[in-house]
Amino acid sequence: MTSFTLMRLTVAAALTALASAPLPALAQAANAAPAAQAAASAPQYPQVPPPPYVTPDTPQGTGPHPAIMRSDAGLPTHTLYHPQQLARLGTDKLPLVVWGNGACVNTGNRFRYFLTEIASHGFLAVALGPIGPKEAERTTGGSSTVRGEPAAGSPAGVLVAGGRVPRDAATARVSAAYTFSNQFIDAIDWATAENRREGSPLQGRIDLNRIAVMGQSCGGVQAIDAARDPRVTTLGVWNSGLFDGDLRAWEIAGARVTKRDIPLLRTPAIYVTGEPSEVAFNNANDDLARYQGVPVFRAWREHTGHSGTYREPNGGAYAPVAVAWLQWQLKGDTQAARQFKGADCGLCRDPLWHVQRFRLD
Repeated sequence: MTSFTLMRLTVAAALTALASAPLPALAQAANAAPAAQAAASAPQYPQVPPPPYVTPDTPQGTGPHPAIMRSDAGLPTHTLYHPQQLARLGTDKLPLVVWGNGACVNTGNRFRYFLTEIASHGFLAVALGPIGPKEAERTTGGSSTVRGEPAAGSPAGVLVAGGRVPRDAATARVSAAYTFSNQFIDAIDWATAENRREGSPLQGRIDLNRIAVMGQSCGGVQAIDAARDPRVTTLGVWNSGLFDGDLRAWEIAGARVTKRDIPLLRTPAIYVTGEPSEVAFNNANDDLARYQGVPVFRAWREHTGHSGTYREPNGGAYAPVAVAWLQWQLKGDTQAARQFKGADCGLCRDPLWHVQRFRLD
């Protein structure tokens, strides 16, 4: 039995324990959220307003392949982003990028501008959660409309399915995570099948040897968990990092991973946060010292908080960093690598960015 199979079995066991736990224990897990309290008191930074709403089939992004957002009947629990004109790719294939949302929201258009920008550069991005209301794309708040419904198998989904919380009150009352890290694996499994499915517009177009798992805040914790899948090529942790304590990642993010797992990771990683007042700043820094033998890039941006720039037009200042990392790690683009490598790397020269590098040069 593989170590990753064991991880999935551990998740199942933890879900069972959560569903049968006494209500006081569940309340303690739900209320143990000092990170959320710190985020609420952190400085708020001005952001560029999001662009006007456009329909999902409207091509967007600054890359050479303007991308659309869509649902797929074979994966209704997720949202897809890919170039509209797939035929124009020629023989080029789309590396896969699986994305986990901040606040564990199960809404796949929550990071639409950021993910569309990535997809427009020749990637297939798959976000956790179905397409939700257009308000999810614009606001930084965490209303019930933005959160969506709990994913089946998530901590919140287990509570609802087990009758611990009335289904019609789930959105308002459940504080447990609405998503969980196995949804990353579901996306990779779907892409594997879709790449060979007769009649699929993506048949033969997905590069399954080039897979990234990434996420913001809660989604970043989930991505670290999913990065243990041997199919994963690179990891992106955005405004996130692991907590101390063996159960914290599960309680907060529906992930079964701890600080002790970081030295076992074998994929290059990038960590991006806002400035030091940002709630995830210290968690990200603590993670860095624990990596062994793999390249890690760490960057933080001044005048930027936990919400990043994701909902600014084309994903704001964060998106070019993500695109360059993916172009380098998943496409071998040496020009993109110059953003991160060398004494005069692109981000090194930008006065708003602060950079640390480990085993990159």
